[in-house]
Amino acid sequence: MTDFPYQSALIVGAGSGISASLARQLSGLGVKVGLAARNIEKLQTLLEETGARAFAADVSQPASVQLLFEEVAAAIGGPEVVIFNASARLRGPLAELDPAEVEKAIATTAMGGFLVVQQAAQRMIPQRHGAILITGASASVKGFAQSAPFAMEKFALRGLAQSAARELGPMGIHVAHFVIDGAVRSQTRPDRADKPDATLLPDAIAQTYLDVLRQHRSAWSLEVEVRPWTENF
Repeated sequence: MTDFPYQSALIVGAGSGISASLARQLSGLGVKVGLAARNIEKLQTLLEETGARAFAADVSQPASVQLLFEEVAAAIGGPEVVIFNASARLRGPLAELDPAEVEKAIATTAMGGFLVVQQAAQRMIPQRHGAILITGASASVKGFAQSAPFAMEKFALRGLAQSAARELGPMGIHVAHFVIDGAVRSQTRPDRADKPDATLLPDAIAQTYLDVLRQHRSAWSLEVEVRPWTENF
C-alpha cells in the first residue's frame, strides 16, 4: 500500500529522459502506466523494465489523440494522471525560418498540448478527480535568440496550463505547469568535470512531479520551477 492518490497514468511524449524516470517511479508505486510516442520501438527496454503499455500517437492530429485515449482506457483504464511531455524544437535565425516547419513545430507542442489536455479533461470532469501535468522549459518564461518557435510553443503551453488550472481546479482536477530551467542530464549530455551540478537529474525532476501529485487540494502548486543552482535566473 502507498499514499499515492492515483492508480493510472498516461505520459505523452515518452522518451529516455524525464518521462522514463516518471515511468519508473510511477510503476514502482503500483501505478498502471501508459506511454505514448510517435515511435514506440524506442521504448522497448523501458517497457520491459516498468511493465508499462505503449501507444503510438501523433499529438498534432485530433483523431490520433482521441484514439490514444480510447486505447489507453481499454488497456489500463481511464488515466487519472496525464503528463504532457511532447515538444518539437526548431532553431534558426528568425528571418530565415521556414513557416511550414514553424507551423509543424507549433502543431506538435502547442496544439498537441491542447488536444491532450482537452481529452484528459473530458474524462476527468465526470469523475471530479485527476491531475494534468505539463512540462515547460526556460523558454516558457524567456525567449532566446534563434529559438522563436520554441518560445512560442512553450509560452502557449504555459498559458494553457494557467487557464486549465483555473477552470478545472474547482472540479477537483489538479493542473500544474513545470518550468524545467536548464539542461537535463543524460548519457549524451553529462555534467562537465569543471561544472558539477550544471544539469538537472531526470530522476530528481520526476520526484518533484510525484511530490506535486501528492499535494492536498487545499495547497496545490499550479507552477513549479526546477533549476540547477548554477543556472542564472
